[in-house]
Amino acid sequence: MTRLLSRALEAGYGTRTILHGVDVEIPDGRMTVIVGPNACGKSTLLRSLARMLKPLAGEVLLDGTQIDELAPKEVARRLGLLPQSATAPPQMTVTDLVARGRYPHQSLFRQWSRADEEAVHRAMEAADVTGLADRAVDELSGGQRQRVWLAMVLAQETPLLLLDEPTTYLDIAHQVEVLELAKRLRHEGRTVVAVLHELHLAFRYAEHLVVMKDGHVVATGDPRDIVTAELVEQVYDLPCRIIPDPETGTPIVIPLARSVS
Repeated sequence: MTRLLSRALEAGYGTRTILHGVDVEIPDGRMTVIVGPNACGKSTLLRSLARMLKPLAGEVLLDGTQIDELAPKEVARRLGLLPQSATAPPQMTVTDLVARGRYPHQSLFRQWSRADEEAVHRAMEAADVTGLADRAVDELSGGQRQRVWLAMVLAQETPLLLLDEPTTYLDIAHQVEVLELAKRLRHEGRTVVAVLHELHLAFRYAEHLVVMKDGHVVATGDPRDIVTAELVEQVYDLPCRIIPDPETGTPIVIPLARSVS
C-alpha cells in the first residue's frame, strides 16, 4: 500500500482553485521531487499532502485513511513538513525551536525525556546548526534559518518528510549538503518529498519526478525516462537542449541561445 497519495485532488485559496483533479502517488522509501514554473501549484500540492490545506474536492490518503480524519498529532508523528518562509517567535533560541519538533511525541503521560534530547542533538548535527544552539533564530541569516527549520523537522523523526523549497536562501554548497542529507535519510528508510526550483539539482537527486503546470500533473517518473527538451519547453516555455550530467548521467537543461535584435 502506498503510504501517501492524492485522488482527484482540487485545492486552492478562497474562491481560486489552484489544483485541478491531481492524482499523485508518493513512492515509499524514495525521494520524490516536484518541479514546475512559478504559481503552478507545487507548494499547494505539498500543503495539501501535509494536511495544511483542506481539499475543495477529492482526497488525500495517509496510510489508507483520509488525512483529515486523523488527529493532528497523529499526522505529525507520521509526516513532517518544512514550509516556505516559516517564522519563529522573537528571541527564540535555535535549540528551543528545534526542540519543538518533539511536540508530537509529548503527551500527558510522556514528558520530555533523554530520547527527546538525543533526537534534538542528532537533528542539529545533521542540519549543521549545532554551533548556533544559543543564538536567537531571528538574528540568523536566511540560509542559517533555513537549516534551523530543517533541523526542527528532522527532530520530529517521522517516516515521511515533505520539504517545500528546502534550498531557498542557501548557497550552492549548502544546497548540495541539504540534498545529500535528504538522500541519506532516504537510504535510512524514510520517504522524502521536496519542491525544488533548481532543475539540475532536481533531476540529479529525484528518484521519482513530478512535473506540474497550471495546477495539473503533466508527467511523472524517473528523470532519465521522462525529461526531454519537448517536455521542458511545454512546461517552462523554454527552448533547450538536454545533455547528460557528466557525474551522474541525469538530465541537464541547456537553454538555447536567443538572438538579440
